[in-house]
Amino acid sequence: MPNREDIRDFLNRRNQVVLVEVKTADGSTPREAGAWMLVAADRIFGTIGGGQLEFMAIDHARRALNNGAHTEEMTVPLGPEIGQCCGGRVALGFKRVDRGVAMTLIEKVDLEIAQRPHVYVFGAGHVGDALAMALSLVPLRIILVDTRENELSATQVPGIETCLTAMPEAVVRDAPAGSAFVILTHDHALDFLITAEALARTDASYVGMIGSKTKRATFRNWLTREVGRPEIFDRLVCPVGGTAVKDKRPTVIAALAAAEIMTSALNYRVPKAIVVKERKRVVA
Repeated sequence: MPNREDIRDFLNRRNQVVLVEVKTADGSTPREAGAWMLVAADRIFGTIGGGQLEFMAIDHARRALNNGAHTEEMTVPLGPEIGQCCGGRVALGFKRVDRGVAMTLIEKVDLEIAQRPHVYVFGAGHVGDALAMALSLVPLRIILVDTRENELSATQVPGIETCLTAMPEAVVRDAPAGSAFVILTHDHALDFLITAEALARTDASYVGMIGSKTKRATFRNWLTREVGRPEIFDRLVCPVGGTAVKDKRPTVIAALAAAEIMTSALNYRVPKAIVVKERKRVVA
């Protein structure tokens, strides 16, 4: 099955495609100005928000494809008359995709993917695999890290990266600013090394660990004794996914944890001083 984010595959398989773009979005609307989608005779790529608005846009684009008509703009009031009650107003632009437009869109998608926040999931066990699967649906870059080759090779999660390493804590040190770290390994001592390294960073968007009240208390004592900085422990989310739902099945934990990780990673803004430092490091 083609990757749902593979714009190159989508365009290579289709000669006739129309770009639909939200030009303006006033009031309450499904998507913001700049949102876009591609419409072909058999399939679409992306979305401008779904619902009746998107249905009308697809129909308009496909009629243009079928009869060769000029793709004129549409201004759509999102009220009861179209069965969509957002209450705003959207102006849609339509453009046939030629080589120049295709290259611009490919560059835009590549840039968006390259700028995605990194999420490092340490531990390719049942919860790690389930979490990687849940997060693979979100616009994040997921890296599944483990010291065990067999566990990583058994992972069947499309759209994620894997990292086999004997020193997972070194992966934390090399991660870019704004990264999220989720610790789910098979070994408490390894959990501690990774967690201590992640909490030592002031630019992590999220640091979470699977565990219980007892494990949390133990780790606080370890950090106090070994690192001498118990205050950094306050930034640790443990257990990941919270305690409101008592179900401990891996898929349930993964669903709950994915929501909090996504919220932290996508909302985090790297401090300007750290951004400058990171750029200098990359250039050097």
